Amino acid sequence: MALLQISEPGESPLPHQTRHAIGIDLGTTNSLVASVRSGMAHVMNDAEGRALVPSVVRYLEDGQVLVGYDALKSIAKDPKNTIASVKRLMGRGYTDIEHRENLPLDLVDVPGMVSVKTRQGVKTPVEVSAEILRVLNERAQQTLKQEIVGAVITVPAYFDDAQRQATKDAARLAGLNVLRLLNEPTAAAVAYGLDNSAEGVYAVYDLGGGTFDISILRLTRGVFEVLATGGDSALGGDDFDRRIYCWVLDEARLKSPPTIEDTALLLLRAREAKEYLSTHPEAPITARLASGEIVDLTLDMATFAEISQTLVSKTLQPVKKTLRDAGLRVEDVQGVVMVGGATRIPLIQRAVGEFFRQEPLNNLDPDKVVALGAAIQANLLAGNRAPGEDWLLLDVIPLSLGLETMGGLVEKVIPRNSTLPVARAQEFTTYRDGQTAMMIHVVQGERELVDDCRSLARFELRGIPPMVAGAARIRVTFQVDADGLLSVTAREQTTGVEAHVEVKPSYGLSDDQITGMLKASVDNARDDAQSRALKETQVDAQRLIEAVRSALQEDRHLLNDDEARMIESGIVKLETANLSGNRRQITIAMDDLDADCKEFAGRRMNQAVNRALAGKSIESVEATIEQLHLPKDLKP
Repeated sequence: MALLQISEPGESPLPHQTRHAIGIDLGTTNSLVASVRSGMAHVMNDAEGRALVPSVVRYLEDGQVLVGYDALKSIAKDPKNTIASVKRLMGRGYTDIEHRENLPLDLVDVPGMVSVKTRQGVKTPVEVSAEILRVLNERAQQTLKQEIVGAVITVPAYFDDAQRQATKDAARLAGLNVLRLLNEPTAAAVAYGLDNSAEGVYAVYDLGGGTFDISILRLTRGVFEVLATGGDSALGGDDFDRRIYCWVLDEARLKSPPTIEDTALLLLRAREAKEYLSTHPEAPITARLASGEIVDLTLDMATFAEISQTLVSKTLQPVKKTLRDAGLRVEDVQGVVMVGGATRIPLIQRAVGEFFRQEPLNNLDPDKVVALGAAIQANLLAGNRAPGEDWLLLDVIPLSLGLETMGGLVEKVIPRNSTLPVARAQEFTTYRDGQTAMMIHVVQGERELVDDCRSLARFELRGIPPMVAGAARIRVTFQVDADGLLSVTAREQTTGVEAHVEVKPSYGLSDDQITGMLKASVDNARDDAQSRALKETQVDAQRLIEAVRSALQEDRHLLNDDEARMIESGIVKLETANLSGNRRQITIAMDDLDADCKEFAGRRMNQAVNRALAGKSIESVEATIEQLHLPKDLKP
């Protein structure tokens, strides 16, 4: 037993006190809040004993805001002012939203993040999410009846910087102190691993209402190490609902097109049918539409499997890729933890079991396991570490981070699947003589060219002392914190001039980009390598052209007219070859120009040496050489 406890002031409780922190699973369909009490993680229920809070917000005419079950009741009769699945809008621009024509919402295309027009004005996804978080915070305060020092909020592993920042902003708006943003699969692994004392390699298959994540973790004596992660930030249970909705429209053969209210009602009936099929062989779908038409259909399991097969297959592609990234085979995976309400679909359970050749693990409630893991992490971050709770989380970033170099090339500074938090630095230099400023363009992705990656941020470093091209030393440092948020610093080494940016992009990765970046990097590896080689050659050629022209301008008197014309002709040939895009022609033209300039370069060198030695004695030159520790045979 410890006789003396030493800790940072305010960071550790007194022996008789506990600092309360909460874990929040902010889900697409439902949200939960949990905390650790008496050494065990528990989900907090409302007055009626319900753990789940439907992630639905309704804005009323009198200024009131309804959240949860009260809002869910009105999703069909007041669809424009009742917002569901707002998580799919977080950190995204208007054009990033797929199937927006099927959404019963009045979306507003504004710069940055898409917004929703309601009777209480235009609301951002951050504001809507804040309403859900506020209700969860109030529930926690009523349950714990003590001050809450902070919260760990979970996010999909494949959320990009914009989506993570939007989640953090929503929490602040709700009055929460964010201790950490934690990836959902990692939170689930913590809850499962600590609850079952599990060790070995585990896969966490997380299919929620709007997102899909797959993570491969190694659990070893309290260390939770994420080996690789993948997924799709725009694939979830909502997509299965839409498949049923489209099937209903095909089967019902309606005489009138459905209204916005009809669409909301049928999507609700589709969700109910999907959930009913989890425990029954068939599900009834009945609805009275605004036109008076009646929809009365029965959806059986075989039909549901047929219309949903492509979605199931879509989840298995990232699984295969993530296993390859981790350097593992299916046989190496000891268990598969199922997370998210959509994993209750028997079709999903069967497909995952067949792929991994084992029964998925369902001993923890897939709706609650993420919130429980978040609560455990929150309790630890609050300073309530008990004996035997020495465990460590090692999470990773899903996509590479880098910056643009000359020629539109990407120099990767932090590769994907790097363990968080991480900091990497790399030195760069100037391209032109006398260059006093540099544009830093931060990008995200796996391709070799900037045009094929997503731009995150741009900032300028000014005050670089004028030097010849290549002499300046610019050290660029990338830092990704435990929340997965990026900051970039550029510093000129000789003067100490520095520029810094907290990367806060105004929109997230598009659906196609976030799911296809890694696949595209593999599919286009050969073309990317060729493109990169061409760009690098073109940059070298342009640098040679500028260097020769600068030399001609300064020392043309060292050449006769024929020599000058020959060099100028070589420059024109190289410029023409550079525009052609043929790497072989560019290389030949560079070699020719280099040969033409060889004599010219020698004369310039002699001139420079003569100028340097003018008026100096042999003894002074030898002394200088000795001071520089130069070999004697380099003496003039």
